[in-house]
Amino acid sequence: MISTNNLREPIDKICFFLIAIFSFIIVLLISSTKFCYEGKCLFNNNPEVKEFSWQDKKIGSIDKAFYLVFDRPMSHESVEANLRIEPSLEGKISWSGKRLVYTLERVIPYGRNYRLSLQKAQEKFRGKEELGAEIEPFIAEFQSRDRAFAYIGSQGEESGRLILNNSTKQNKTILTPENLTVVDFKFTKNSEKIIFSAVNEDNDNADFKQVDIYEVTTGLSNDLTPKIPGELKLILNGKEYQNNQFDLAGENQEIIIVQRIKHNDPLDFALWKIAPNKVPEKLDTEGGDFTITPDGKGIAIAQGEGIAILPIESENQEKIINFLPKYGQVLTFSNDGSSAAMINFNKDNSELRYTRSLFYVNNQGVEKELINIKGSIIDCKFNDNGNQLFCLLTELMQTETELIEKPYFVAIDIQSGKIIPLVALPKYQDIKISVAPDGLGILFDQLITENDLPKKALKNLPTNEDLLTNSAELIVGSRLWLLTLPTSESPQAKLEELPISGFKPQWSP
Repeated sequence: MISTNNLREPIDKICFFLIAIFSFIIVLLISSTKFCYEGKCLFNNNPEVKEFSWQDKKIGSIDKAFYLVFDRPMSHESVEANLRIEPSLEGKISWSGKRLVYTLERVIPYGRNYRLSLQKAQEKFRGKEELGAEIEPFIAEFQSRDRAFAYIGSQGEESGRLILNNSTKQNKTILTPENLTVVDFKFTKNSEKIIFSAVNEDNDNADFKQVDIYEVTTGLSNDLTPKIPGELKLILNGKEYQNNQFDLAGENQEIIIVQRIKHNDPLDFALWKIAPNKVPEKLDTEGGDFTITPDGKGIAIAQGEGIAILPIESENQEKIINFLPKYGQVLTFSNDGSSAAMINFNKDNSELRYTRSLFYVNNQGVEKELINIKGSIIDCKFNDNGNQLFCLLTELMQTETELIEKPYFVAIDIQSGKIIPLVALPKYQDIKISVAPDGLGILFDQLITENDLPKKALKNLPTNEDLLTNSAELIVGSRLWLLTLPTSESPQAKLEELPISGFKPQWSP
């Protein structure tokens, strides 16, 4: 027979053990004692940062703000007084409950490492004036995107090839093989790929030069994960159609819009939509030069005597979102898509005939003439805030034998209309400009063509016959220049020639 005392003895031991454990936990809670392992503490009564949205990320021009989430209500004043960002980033703080939002006043400078820290901030009890415990010290790191740009090489083994110059890493990468001569290219929004058109020199076709469209990885990363450059993929061949101008559309620029002409039928001239994993689709759209709206949903295209804004989705292509009858060309949109810079060629105004006008147009119905000149308006780009335009213009000069266009850069303040001269250039020919996403400066090229050199020099110079200007002149060389834009610290623009032979430079986004 088993004694009940023998059964009760193990149960008593378990009870005493559990009582001891719970008593120990209660003592810990009362005394606020902490057990910590790898930075995480048990029974911690101090407030903490639960989430930081830019933790270990790469930040670019599209990133306007970050947020911090706390595990309990905090004293706003103590947090704002003790929040540190190194190097400093000017911004404004707003609150929503336990969430702090920090909105940058300007685009984050590229190519830097940043450190955010917060300590000595205190919790705030509802309905009480006194503050509570200090926050657990918080430290986090993040980076801005690499400062980099791509261009088409014009000399030696780089001739006709796509080159990426990473100023942050101080290296240069040839992205395309020798058999491809690049015609044009565009970065995707996340900078990890470039879409480009190129002539494949291995295609043996005596009737025409076949222009295909490809994508290639840049090696740039939108996060901290390493990426491999130079991975090539054919997207659209040019066997049946000549592929001309193209642009990137869609929310993530996953769609390519291409202007195509059929080789054996020049009247078959239209825009096509190339979407991932879908058959190329011919759009019911006619017109000339076009550009994609910043939201990626519309096409701004010259039609008749004006500019039409058309939706990209095929079921809505006949519906015009907007039509601007007096403009002949869209130069650029602001980053948020709320405004645009457009050209009026002044054909019908007898007083202004043979001149060009630059207009600022926004979605509030404002149409404002900024300049009127007898020369050319080559290109303009908005700054990040959309309150300033940087433009490449030309002045028409009459000599004894010919008319010459002298190029020069200006900055235009949209609100006041003030025109600020930046720098004059000695020569204009197919100059392409690109404004850095963080506002550092403007990249542009200076072409050297066959007409710029003596015939003797041209004979001894190795050239790529597919490197041509818009007027079909053979490009035998090109230099890249950087115009550093004025800042509050350095109010004068600075022009610097880069030790690079190339053309059509583009900053990565």
